[in-house]
Amino acid sequence: MTLKDNLENVEEKVQKACERAGRKREDVTLIAVSKTKPIPMLEEVYGCGIRDFGENKVQELAEKCEKLPKDIHWHMIGHLQRNKIKYVADKACLIHSVDSVRLAEALEHEAKKRGIEIDILLEVNMAKEESKFGFMPEEAIQAAEAISRFSHLHIKGLMTIAPFVENPQENRVHFANLRKLSVDIANKNLDNVYMGVLSMGMTNDYEVAIEEGATCVRVGTGIFGEREYKNRR
Repeated sequence: MTLKDNLENVEEKVQKACERAGRKREDVTLIAVSKTKPIPMLEEVYGCGIRDFGENKVQELAEKCEKLPKDIHWHMIGHLQRNKIKYVADKACLIHSVDSVRLAEALEHEAKKRGIEIDILLEVNMAKEESKFGFMPEEAIQAAEAISRFSHLHIKGLMTIAPFVENPQENRVHFANLRKLSVDIANKNLDNVYMGVLSMGMTNDYEVAIEEGATCVRVGTGIFGEREYKNRR
């Protein structure tokens, strides 16, 4: 199958998931996760109309940002180290992976220095997996309260990376709980905190995530295919 076929297949599934949930298609942003993928593949997907791309590594995001059209929205979805912030602060339209108050503090410092504002999501480890980054669910409200005081950062919502499971239905509980958590935070009426974005769902489980309220789904393999694509030039 071609990239165009893959994309059409994903698009059809997104559409159907929206219909099942009684939601509008335009309420869900499809982010093409392009980590490790060569520029020509991104250009091909761009040519099919995709404008939102997600990268896991700062260096890769920065390099691709320089080489690809300027109307692309770059999403930083991987773990972000404080010493790498300067390379991505002005390039990512949204940083999905703010997983500590210290990281937020460093982002605030960089944004203040540059005179810019940065949109972020708080990453929450809903399944409490030891191998994953993110705030524990019970820490998220306190984290939002602390980070809301940073005037150059805007918390736009929450993100989670659900466990990799054979049956996507197993992750429904994590997506539903993230949505509930976002409502709890929204009800705090914190300055500078908007719970409009729920970034959840990947190739394996994005349909379930949409049914549970995802506004961003991060799809890599579903669009770009398995690893055999990796070294194609």
